[in-house]
Parts: sequence; C-alpha cells; structure tokens
Amino acid sequence: MTHPLPRLRIIFMGTPDFSVPALRNLIANSHMNVVAVYTQPPRPAGRGQHIRPSPIQMVADAHHIPVYTPKSLKKDPDAVATFQNLQADVAVVAAYGLILPKTILEAPRYGCLNIHASLLPRWRGAAPIQRAIESGDTETGITIMQMDEGLDTGDMLLKKTCSILTADTSQTLHDKLALLGSEALLEVLNKLDHLSPEKQNN
Repeated sequence: MTHPLPRLRIIFMGTPDFSVPALRNLIANSHMNVVAVYTQPPRPAGRGQHIRPSPIQMVADAHHIPVYTPKSLKKDPDAVATFQNLQADVAVVAAYGLILPKTILEAPRYGCLNIHASLLPRWRGAAPIQRAIESGDTETGITIMQMDEGLDTGDMLLKKTCSILTADTSQTLHDKLALLGSEALLEVLNKLDHLSPEKQNN
C-alpha cells in the first residue's frame, strides 16, 4: 500500500470548466497544497461580452489562491522566474491553453503532469472528446501523462477508460471525463514515487 507524500506543493494550470473538478479535488485534499493557479486572462463572454475570469480563476479566487495570467511562458523571462520561485513539487496541467517551454516543464521536482481527455496515443492535440464522438468510438478515457516538449507525446502514468454511450453528446462525455480525470489525478499524485511510466507506442 502506498501512502500520499506529505503536503505536495502544487501549481495548477487550467482554464475551462473541464479543469474545475480536478482543482476542486486538490483543494479538498489535506495532502495537497495548491500554492498557485495559472489560467488564461479574463476575456469577454456571454451576450453582453462582459469581461469574465475563467472558471478556474473563479474557483481559485473563492479559495484565496494566488492567480497568474501570463500571456506567454515562452517569451517572458520574468514569468518563468516567478514560476520557478514558487518551488512546486509538481505542476498539474488541464486544458490550460499555453505552450509550456522546457524551463517550465523542468521547474517542479516531479515535472508537469497533464490530464488528457483520451486514451493516448489516440486523439492527441485539441478537441479529443469531439474527435472520439465524431469517429464513432465506443470507448475513450483519461490519460495522466508526464509532459515533454512534444504534443501529448510524454510518458503515460495512468489510464482510465470510459464507455461512450449512444446517448452521449460532447457535453455529457466532457462532464464524465472531467470527473474521471480529477479522480485519476489524485491516484497518481498519491503515489508519485511509485509510478511506472509507459512510453507511447507511436
């Protein structure tokens, strides 16, 4: 039986509703310490086009977690230095929306982990949920992946499957995978020192 590591210092990087269950799970877990949240800057939304923070920022603000909204992490040395100075054990990335350079990927002790909404290597890149439905897949899932500089090419740490029902839409599948991803993430974080990474086969 593995035991959670003591009070992991976590940077959470995400933006849309898909990311919210994972962040909420981390906040609720006594072994996890979310020291900062990175998300996309507030943008116009809704019929009135009022400036609105991302769903992830709203959760972070409600729990008084510092929020950072850099426009780039590749071309802003100050933003990279700020990230490094947080001295995180691990960064969790879930539909963040920015490309992470090597300096960011290597900053946390355990690197950056991604919650990807497909069974990699199938459906790398954007819109994996929609692509699975459009292709008539009967099964999809979540992959927790160790990020590298490629596009969803890093080593796989955990996979969890989810059936695609005939009644499923992109939204219903999105909601199921968001919850599944939040559960899979905690499973991985609770055994970071005991993982067996698996290479992707193509």
